[in-house]
Amino acid sequence: MEPVADRAAACRAAAPVPPQPPAPGPPAPPDATRLTSLQLLRAHGSGPRGLTEDEAARRLARHGENALPARRRITRRRRLLHSLRDPFTTVLLCLGLLSAVVAAWGTATVICSLVLVSCVLRVSGEHRADRSVGLLRALLPTTATVVRRADDEAAPEVREVPVGEVVPGDVARLGPGDLVPADVRLLRATGLSVHQQALTGESAPVAKYAVQEPGPAPPGPFAPPHLCFQGSSVAYGSATALVTATGAATRFAAAHRAGDGRRFTAFDRSVHGISWTLIRFMLLTPPLVLVAGAALHGRGLETLPFAVAVAVGLTPEMLPVVVTTALARGASRLAREHRVIVTRLPALHDLGAVDVLCLDKTGTLTQDRPVVTRALGAEGQDDPEVLRWAAANAWWTLHLADLPVPDALDEAVLEAAGEEAADGPEGVAALPFDPVRRLSTAVVRTPGRLGRHTLVVKGAVEQVLDRCALDPDERERLLGLAAAEAAAGSRLLAVAVAERDARPGEWTHADERGLTFRGLVTFGDALAPTAADALGELTGRGVGVKILTGDHPGTAAQVCRDLGLDPGQVLTAEEADRLTDAELGAVARRTTVFARCGPAHKARIVTALRTGGHTVGFLGDGVNDLPALHAADVGLCPRGAVDAVRESADVVLAEKDLAAVDRAITAGRHSGGNIGTYLRITLSSNLGNVFAMLATALLLPFLPMLPAQVLVQNLCFDAAQLAFAYERPSRAVLRRPIRLRPRGFLRFITGFGLINAAADVATFGVLALTTHDTHASQEAFHAGWFTENLLTQALVMVILRGGRHAAEGRSTGPVHRAALGLAVIGVLLPLSPLGPLLAMGALPPLYYALLATVLALYALVLVLARRRHERAGGAV
Repeated sequence: MEPVADRAAACRAAAPVPPQPPAPGPPAPPDATRLTSLQLLRAHGSGPRGLTEDEAARRLARHGENALPARRRITRRRRLLHSLRDPFTTVLLCLGLLSAVVAAWGTATVICSLVLVSCVLRVSGEHRADRSVGLLRALLPTTATVVRRADDEAAPEVREVPVGEVVPGDVARLGPGDLVPADVRLLRATGLSVHQQALTGESAPVAKYAVQEPGPAPPGPFAPPHLCFQGSSVAYGSATALVTATGAATRFAAAHRAGDGRRFTAFDRSVHGISWTLIRFMLLTPPLVLVAGAALHGRGLETLPFAVAVAVGLTPEMLPVVVTTALARGASRLAREHRVIVTRLPALHDLGAVDVLCLDKTGTLTQDRPVVTRALGAEGQDDPEVLRWAAANAWWTLHLADLPVPDALDEAVLEAAGEEAADGPEGVAALPFDPVRRLSTAVVRTPGRLGRHTLVVKGAVEQVLDRCALDPDERERLLGLAAAEAAAGSRLLAVAVAERDARPGEWTHADERGLTFRGLVTFGDALAPTAADALGELTGRGVGVKILTGDHPGTAAQVCRDLGLDPGQVLTAEEADRLTDAELGAVARRTTVFARCGPAHKARIVTALRTGGHTVGFLGDGVNDLPALHAADVGLCPRGAVDAVRESADVVLAEKDLAAVDRAITAGRHSGGNIGTYLRITLSSNLGNVFAMLATALLLPFLPMLPAQVLVQNLCFDAAQLAFAYERPSRAVLRRPIRLRPRGFLRFITGFGLINAAADVATFGVLALTTHDTHASQEAFHAGWFTENLLTQALVMVILRGGRHAAEGRSTGPVHRAALGLAVIGVLLPLSPLGPLLAMGALPPLYYALLATVLALYALVLVLARRRHERAGGAV
């Protein structure tokens, strides 16, 4: 087989026409929805005998290869540039540049190093995740069966061609198990049903049949019964079809493009809100220090390095490193222990903030198969005999009609009947299901009656009743019985029988008359084994579950009741269409089940929930889920999802299982809790130090700390803060969504920052008392404040950390060890040989005694303030 590109090139070289400029995009195909079969064949310049090889090659050159547009790979350089757009990273780079301008090379080097390490960690983590997702890409079908001719005079031949060489106008053959290679219009079909789960998310096969003159189009892009689409597969039956669109022109590709564009997520909102709060502080600090120094002490630009150092001291320099490390560790643990791949690291934080999870019921709350729930007689009573007749129909239809596999409902009937299905009456003939009749018939030998056969008919309620000998009142009563069962959420099959004399001739559809109605078989969805427990876990973690499904309202509501979830008032897509966006947002908050939803409805509901202040996760696996997947804060999909969905999702699960979602949310809260704790502790401590430095800078005739001392202090604190990325949060932190709301965050850091500033000011009094008569009071003051700052920061880390070890009363853990190391450095560094190099002198013993008193009072106030904050419902 020649490569596609070589054949296209050969065709272009042989064509006796001048080269044409390339088209801006694939040509628009004729409307396959409304034209008749003959009109569509003529519009595509084709016929029942198929295309010639030369014509197929020309069309391949014109339309291009039958493949989805290649996903643009994100290079490491692009990822690196994207990571530099983070607000905190931008602020740090500006401060580093300003430090270089004032010749504070040490500060500039440290800041740039931290930014570089953070970006490298983030880029490498996302690159590994992208590579893992690439390994999961599903393989498209490699060949397709088409009708081709060698030339205009040759007879048509059925042949296999690479799927990439299928072109509009080809006549394709479809059989059981085939993947539909492109968008096609059915010319002929026999008992055809296709799986459209990759497109619509629904697991039940959909009946398809040919029509000569299409009527009004049913709702939904994949609903027309005479059209099949790329991404679907044949469940059973066979068909001959005209290829109407390939490659980028297919509806599969159009649905993929509809989801392009990244949304502004919960992580973005949190980081941007906090970033701008800090930026305002940092922009205000240097001018304030310069003006105050010039007005009170006559200092000029020599205080600029100190002003920059103070601004740097307010900045959480380690934030990019801590955030990236915490998220990368969480993503690595999920991949290693639970086979969950996080393709975008900030999505792990978004998972921790999720308080609403939207999903379809199929494959998540339920398995991808129905189960028999009841067998009802004509009066609505339980009647096992109805199930036995239905099983006889399913068994002999499968064996006598040469079906490759039973459909989902027949399989459920056979499973419910067990061994009785094979032990029933002997089969004679079978008329298989077809989508026009919407029923199937099996002919069996009548038990105990020689020379008599029994027709067992099973199918759609209306179709079976139309073939029964019933008066109008009885028919209406049975329709009412069926409607009541359907309203309760059941799918139905009606069963009827009729005795006939045995005969040697063939049985036909005309024999399906004068039947006796026997009853109904009702079906429900088989519940996923982990769904009920996972729903309880999610509810306990403060995550509300919303069901967005294309199913009947009663079916979705019944599944919720079976799982112990109150469905409340079900909202249908038609009702949602009558609401404004604001009204839909209000209704969506109190609604659990949304039924009859198409792709646009799902995306609109997700958007309404996000607009209402919720952080929304969406779990989907079909192309119809792409708009909602992109509208959510975080998109999740199973590994078995279609390729387009996996490429767009933020999180790829090993399987479509709510328990896996719960584990992913727990990991997100683990990482998000550590990031939130780090930010609160670091910024409250930094803000307190800045307040104190500004106050003492106005009172002292010399700078309270030299720029080099501020830098070393920041480096020590920064190194200790990396422990937050390795801390294990308490169970209380994991029980609620992790959110960094800027207003509440600002209140926290301001309140605890003022407590820290009060301790610093008290230390200032202690230093004034103990160092005023020393020969080197300035160096002693620097040493005393350096020690106090690191000790208070160590206390803040231990008391406010909110980790698992704190909750369990244990003294070990990464934060404890880091705080201990910080305290040791704070005490010993001024006394070491490095002290004089940093212009820090010796301190009298009285200072340490008084400092211990200040620290004890500070710790007591911190504990009381923390308890009050927790009682008020705040997070630490």
